[in-house]
Amino acid sequence: MMRCLTASTTAEVRKRPSNIPINEAMAQSKDFENQRPDLEERTNVVEAHASLMTSGAAQSRERRLKETGMEPVSLWVFLGSAFVLLVGGAVLGAGGKLFNYDPYPVGYVRPEFASDADSGPTIGPILEALMKRGKNIYTKCSGCHGSNGAGDGGNRPPLANSEWVTGSPERLAMIILNGVKGPIVVDGKSYGADVMDGQGPLTADELAGIMTYVRNSFGNDVGDVVTPEQASEAIKISNARAGAHMSADELNANHDKALEGETLDPNTPVNFETLKPAEASGE
Repeated sequence: MMRCLTASTTAEVRKRPSNIPINEAMAQSKDFENQRPDLEERTNVVEAHASLMTSGAAQSRERRLKETGMEPVSLWVFLGSAFVLLVGGAVLGAGGKLFNYDPYPVGYVRPEFASDADSGPTIGPILEALMKRGKNIYTKCSGCHGSNGAGDGGNRPPLANSEWVTGSPERLAMIILNGVKGPIVVDGKSYGADVMDGQGPLTADELAGIMTYVRNSFGNDVGDVVTPEQASEAIKISNARAGAHMSADELNANHDKALEGETLDPNTPVNFETLKPAEASGE
């Protein structure tokens, strides 16, 4: 290295103008040498340049700060969204028609839920069943006879403590179906000519209900029931009169008797809807 510098210095000295002193020329040569890069023999220029290139690439990979709202979306968000879409598609596909909504899918069976309506018909004593039915029908009669069966105190006789109510069933049935014209004595009091109009037509079940109700309400306690079969016989008798009013004398002379037809014990269990004995209806 020193030989190279000496040779270079000698060459510079040889090239100096002839009018420059040799001492000054040597000083200029040394300044030129100080301006050159200080490269040692162990310095590898290629490796030095590669190090600079590597450092620049590393800096380019550094995470750069983004403005608020401009940050990149995480990869996990995309993966999570894709998973949700896959699951949703599988569920829709399992339905069979994807987005084609059908309110009546083929093969669908609505589940049945237990309720009072599904527990079957009400079964109970026929007296209770007829009393319940008769009470509903009596709302049409209460306007004249009162909700307590006491009458109006003038033209409409009471049903409470009335021998016409608690007496023979056929006579009571004719009063209800055909009506009665006075005079008529009820509970010791006489009532005038136009006492009561007929309340027909009634079905056998309705007639059995209202007769059983008034005979066992308002203090009346006969304790028996008028069956639908007996009421049906009463309707036949009434139809033979074509709905004409009956007098007290006619009622006592021709209808003061029991009705034909099957009789039932008041405690006989029946279907409240059909009024048929539970055993016969298979309940």
